[in-house]
Amino acid sequence: MRRRDVVIAGGGPAGAAAAIALARAGRDVLLVTGVDDAAFKVGEGLPPNARSLLRDLGVLERTLADGHRASPGTNAFWGNATAHANDFLFQLHGHGLQLDRTRFDAMLRDAAMQAGADILQGARVRIVAPGDATRPHRLALRPVDAQTHAEAESIDADWLIDATGRSASLARTLGARKVAHDGQIAFHQRLRSAGDDDRDGRTWVEAVENGWWYSVLLPSRERLITFLTDADLCDHRRLLDGDGLWRALADAPHLHAPCTTHGYSPASQPRGTDASGCHLDRAAGERWLAVGDAALAFDPLSSKGISNAIYTGLRAADALLRHARGDAAALDGYASHLLDIHRVYREQLRAFHAMERRWPRARYWSRRHAALSVRETA
Repeated sequence: MRRRDVVIAGGGPAGAAAAIALARAGRDVLLVTGVDDAAFKVGEGLPPNARSLLRDLGVLERTLADGHRASPGTNAFWGNATAHANDFLFQLHGHGLQLDRTRFDAMLRDAAMQAGADILQGARVRIVAPGDATRPHRLALRPVDAQTHAEAESIDADWLIDATGRSASLARTLGARKVAHDGQIAFHQRLRSAGDDDRDGRTWVEAVENGWWYSVLLPSRERLITFLTDADLCDHRRLLDGDGLWRALADAPHLHAPCTTHGYSPASQPRGTDASGCHLDRAAGERWLAVGDAALAFDPLSSKGISNAIYTGLRAADALLRHARGDAAALDGYASHLLDIHRVYREQLRAFHAMERRWPRARYWSRRHAALSVRETA
């Protein structure tokens, strides 16, 4: 049994960012990641202001040279049928990026390894005995594809960082509670065209009666379409059945038109995933912290996912190091700061929802406007 300074469960951007910062500070870090690293991941947009975070990690130039697609801005049909364009090129940080997430995540893990972290792929972390002020966490590391009776490897960790995504499985085992603010779900599918004439790298957004859609052109030259609605307001089987999501795109005429003009058709099976806004009631505790979507997750409308992952990974590493230097308020300060971030995000999201009033009787929008009314009355 080997004792580690820090074990990080989850090899996405949040876990990798924390690993990079902690390994550079001289900590003995083990980053444990699962087996689905080569799978396609939604959440590919990186806004322009995230460049400063990549610079802090020391990976900005590598990211810019790594074959991701430039994103010049957004084109939104929100509030009315007129397009609202937001051009990144006239802003301080320049263009954003549509990421190849598999490549981007692998690059961050490679940077963590170069910084001195060890990487264990294809394994899952389970808490055997939580740590406290006098003893480390006792953990079990089990291969994801192992038989249930297979013997797990035991390991002790002075610190545990939960980067397991929206499940926040380790933090919830340690007593944290997940707080959800809506029941939104995302259905997504990749499209492919025999032609090569689609050059529109903007993010397209279109509100519809029962939710909203967005679409981006991926580095693979495939186009991603995504439909956001509440889980109880849609026929899941119909949307996930072959070209069901593609057929539903006809309800978003502004987005549907360029997709048909460029000859797109489905290139993958539709998939559904949780897209709710949620957070932990506390993102840090006795010898542990949560980062990324495990700590706080956002509606994709905010475009905060990957930026938040990197930011919280860096902030968690800083809080851990400050605590080790005797700052007794470091962990509580980190957890409080994340609650403030999610509170401000919800204020911003309410402002976006307030702009869309075309379907006041539709349940998707009436729910969001009801939240606005409660806020205005208060």
